[in-house]
Amino acid sequence: MKIRSCRKCIRLGCVALCLSGGVWPSVAGESYCFRLYLKDKGVSETATASPETFLSAEAIERRTKRNVDITLSDVPISSSHIETIAATGVRVVTQSKWMASVVVESEDSLSVERLKALPIVDSVLCVWQGEDRLRATECGEDTSPLTPDCDRSTEPYGYSAAQLNMLNGIPLHDAGRKGQGMRIAVIDAGFLHVDRIAAFASLRLLGTHNVVFPGHNVFCEDDHGTKVLSCLAAHLPGVMIGTAPEASYLLIKSEDTRTEFPIEEDYWAAAIEYADSVGVDVVSSSLGYYRFDMADTIYLPSDLDGRTALITRVAQTAADKGMLVVCSAGNEGQHEWEKITFPADAPDVLTVGAIAVNEQLSFFSSKGFTADYRVKPDVVALGSGVCVIDADGNMHYTNGTSFSTPIVAGLSACLWQALPWLDSKELIALIRRTASQAEQPDAERGYGIPDMYKAYIHELNEPVQ
Repeated sequence: MKIRSCRKCIRLGCVALCLSGGVWPSVAGESYCFRLYLKDKGVSETATASPETFLSAEAIERRTKRNVDITLSDVPISSSHIETIAATGVRVVTQSKWMASVVVESEDSLSVERLKALPIVDSVLCVWQGEDRLRATECGEDTSPLTPDCDRSTEPYGYSAAQLNMLNGIPLHDAGRKGQGMRIAVIDAGFLHVDRIAAFASLRLLGTHNVVFPGHNVFCEDDHGTKVLSCLAAHLPGVMIGTAPEASYLLIKSEDTRTEFPIEEDYWAAAIEYADSVGVDVVSSSLGYYRFDMADTIYLPSDLDGRTALITRVAQTAADKGMLVVCSAGNEGQHEWEKITFPADAPDVLTVGAIAVNEQLSFFSSKGFTADYRVKPDVVALGSGVCVIDADGNMHYTNGTSFSTPIVAGLSACLWQALPWLDSKELIALIRRTASQAEQPDAERGYGIPDMYKAYIHELNEPVQ
């Protein structure tokens, strides 16, 4: 079976600093999106006294379990601030309570001056320009089930056995740890036909959320998320079993695959804040950025410091809220950028690179270190010749850190299910400490290949088998 290179479909390699408050000539049919950084959110300390008004019971329970305080950062931006912004004639697109930012849209480029003049606004950045931002792909009428046309193996894990064996994950499954009770959010570009594919017939679906096209189905476009999800949740014995087949899943679309603008960071922020608010434990994200389709918008390698990019700061905040955030390192290893992409530089996310079945680094896998000399990626997993399920319901092999990431995310969820007393940062430390090159981490493979069963036994203080 042909192994298909998958650099573009992984959408890794596109972020940037946005244009600062300039003036653009209005063009007929075009609209503009601006990110407003607010001076404050217009809320008081007393707002945290009623967390049930802005967090689900599951989110509050997770914070309690992980000893995470509920703070003003959890409180949404006040409605009065939103009304003040909307009164300038713009439409609110999305907002980030963690970053105290709001994205708005207008057909008038001069609206930026009205926005900058608001006393609640600190600064304004242009994050999108174009036509038909909300033009979504509609689902077709065919709802027939999609089944694979490949031969079934007598091996229960079928063609996916290699990717679990590499991380010693099957013994963890055999110990009864398959992700049951864990809540995993997958943030991606779309989940085409997941609702029709036989491999997902037993999917425990918590819900879906479309940040890019609000109210639209996430199952109608782009199969990148379909393939990513299969590494986690597929359950078709003899063909493919994912790394956390008994976990529950929230599927979120945050990527607009038509273009690459800075607004992608805002979409991703909205996605992970939503995941947090509904009580997700683990986030698997195979998206990353470093440049955009706007002139003079680019991040520099020196910005890989864990505190510069908006998306990186959001990812770190998510980790601070008690979630395990697993991010792809990127596929820039053979390109000019070469380095990991944002938000993979966030200090407390688990960043995953890619290797081949012979355990050699995949040529495309992005490299560290970070600008401040931290080890990234943290670990590596199979990323060359990964078994996935595509939008037609068929099994094939593909490449990318997009797929090594959910392999690790799923088994990390299983490990956390087994060791619930650990917090997310302790869990990452355990995975690093028991990986193949824990004593000599490097800029290509980090701490090496995780051994999930070894980590499990190590934490239980039992001898490794």
